Amino acid sequence: MKDLGDMMKKAQELQSKLDAFQKELDTLEVLGQSGGGLVTVTLNGKGIMRRVSIDPSLMKPEEAEVLEDLIVAAHNDAKGKVEQRAAEQAEQLTGGMGLPPGFKLPL
Repeated sequence: MKDLGDMMKKAQELQSKLDAFQKELDTLEVLGQSGGGLVTVTLNGKGIMRRVSIDPSLMKPEEAEVLEDLIVAAHNDAKGKVEQRAAEQAEQLTGGMGLPPGFKLPL
């Protein structure tokens, strides 16, 4: 029964670390950009957009489609960075646990 107790203790420790990680993702901010920095998007660690910044030179009606594409590209850049950082943090949390490849924790 000692093994079961140790396993339960490790599970509780992991849950505590996961809770802290979730809170960290809420406060994490990642900047994505496109168009050489003309459009920037800030996302939190959960991929929720917090801010958009657009260089005034892009504020022309005839450039609307380009601007829309740059916003999407900046968002995707930031989202990729968020996912990478979250994966790195999850790897640190679960290091040595022997989770199967591709297994994702509920983040």
